[in-house]
Amino acid sequence: MNPSNGPRPNERERYHPRVEARLQVKVLLSGRTVTAQARDISMNGLFLQAHPADSQRALTIALPLPGDRELVTMCTIRRREVDGVALEFGELDWDDLIALARFLHPHLP
Repeated sequence: MNPSNGPRPNERERYHPRVEARLQVKVLLSGRTVTAQARDISMNGLFLQAHPADSQRALTIALPLPGDRELVTMCTIRRREVDGVALEFGELDWDDLIALARFLHPHLP
């Protein structure tokens, strides 16, 4: 198999499928809140269409799930791209995990 025909390296590493999600995310920064949009989301993280400072390695976000609860968690910035950053969720409690699964389930292939 020609490597250029296979999946990109980060796609091979994904355990949780991502689904398109145009959700508004609140990013908590030094006592203020900035709103940005999520491009996609999985059980492990999301892609945020925003550009935090290069020195920033983690963000606290509040993610309101439609018709459900708001998840608040610290996220690690795993990858930076031209149109935003890939975030990995920190610890989520069981109620947050179940709410996230409820949101994702109808959108999975």
